[in-house]
Amino acid sequence: MARLPDQPTVTIVGRPNVGKSTLFNRLVGRRRALVGDEPGITRDRIYGMAHWAGRDFRVVDTGGILPGAKEIIPSEIFRQARVALDQADVIVMVVDGRTELAAPDRDLARLLLRSGKPVFLAVNKIDVPALEAQAENYRQLGLKHLVPVSAEHGSGVAELLDQIMRALPPRHAAGEAEHAGETQGTSVAVAGDRRPTTDDAFADDQRPTARDEIKVAIIGRPNVGKSTLLNRLTGADRAVVSPVPGTTRDAVDEIVTRDGQVLRFIDTAGIRRKGRTELMAEKLSVVMARKHLQSADIALLMIDGSEGVTALDANIAGYAHQSGRSVVLVVNKWDLVQQRARELGERRLASRGAHTARRAKLRPADPQRYEQEARHSLKFLGYAPMVFVSASSGRNVEKIFELVKQVAAERRKRVSTGEMNRFLKHVDFDRAPAPFSKQVKIFYMTQASTSPPTFVIFTDRDVKLHFSYERFLENQVRRAFGFVGTPIRIINRAREEKPGQRGR
Repeated sequence: MARLPDQPTVTIVGRPNVGKSTLFNRLVGRRRALVGDEPGITRDRIYGMAHWAGRDFRVVDTGGILPGAKEIIPSEIFRQARVALDQADVIVMVVDGRTELAAPDRDLARLLLRSGKPVFLAVNKIDVPALEAQAENYRQLGLKHLVPVSAEHGSGVAELLDQIMRALPPRHAAGEAEHAGETQGTSVAVAGDRRPTTDDAFADDQRPTARDEIKVAIIGRPNVGKSTLLNRLTGADRAVVSPVPGTTRDAVDEIVTRDGQVLRFIDTAGIRRKGRTELMAEKLSVVMARKHLQSADIALLMIDGSEGVTALDANIAGYAHQSGRSVVLVVNKWDLVQQRARELGERRLASRGAHTARRAKLRPADPQRYEQEARHSLKFLGYAPMVFVSASSGRNVEKIFELVKQVAAERRKRVSTGEMNRFLKHVDFDRAPAPFSKQVKIFYMTQASTSPPTFVIFTDRDVKLHFSYERFLENQVRRAFGFVGTPIRIINRAREEKPGQRGR
């Protein structure tokens, strides 16, 4: 996580289901983190920017902390929260003011007091003044700064922020002035504040945004290694990783600068079939994953190499293709595929006898054959490059950076109208497979936009292009101009032929 000079950080902590994410969303002014009644929805660290009293500051939402938990996910959440606490200038501990004081609250308060950092106690869910007296019970935790708040309605949030501002380290005037124009902070929405706030869950709210920033969404079904890949690409334990499917729920993103190019990688929740999502958090995470995909430039579609391409993989690939995202196919766990191929070969050799086994050679897993079979299931992604990696060991992960850079350039490529029309002269349209009723005469062709590349052909008939004709034209365009990794859109516009105008 890149941090600007003199940019203070406020970290929100607490046990599960006390309203941390609701308070976080209130501070950043948008629904950045998933919120629901189920405990333990947030698991990773979520970052956002807020603005109060003339200062921009970074806010960090953490998963519900249960000190001493032995289960893998709670312990990983605690480890992620410790990272956020180390980064914090000010800590806000959130408790549920409508419940009794719990042992985990006491344990967490003792842990925070030992940190030596300013700690504020936000007693949440104090929705009416009559409950404020009940909030006083939490003074037993030994935290001096107690503020009753209602994160849902915004009451008490202004008072909490005023106290936080006084505890933040002094601003460095030159440093903050230098970066004032770069931050994308939002004003906090408190009770009675009717300013409009965006519902864009993927807004650039964490860090300064470069105009040429490339947004890369890591998508796929659960447990294919998306979070492991994010951690490997960013060189940090940014996301919780566990063998439990569906560990990631909120989208987790991180900035990487590579050869002067700013890349924002977003780890999304595993997308399941609708019938397989039971918890509300899982349903929301799938919806948000698709929303983050639509906001990205490039999708890294991860496939579990040990299982091959499934029907769900094809469905997820369809989401990316239909939304116009560029796609890189990432076959993960290739080391496991090779290990299984070796073991299978050894068993076959052993069954042939010792003499034959000495003369025979073990055949490693063949990536070309695997790619051929995979592309048969993903025919509509024939333009997408494929890379074989092991996210856990880091093998071939570097190639992803090269492919992302290449695909991003292809996505933004523009071909002049003159080049397009010279290209049309050399296309043999008699080979185009299309019914007679759908055949058209092309006058000229121009590129209307990029990201994804969109072409408009002006023809003699206002008809929807037959899919085979459109595919033929797309293949000809790719053969001439490339556009690796990105879908191509072709739009037909009818236009009367002028005297002397040459058609195809």
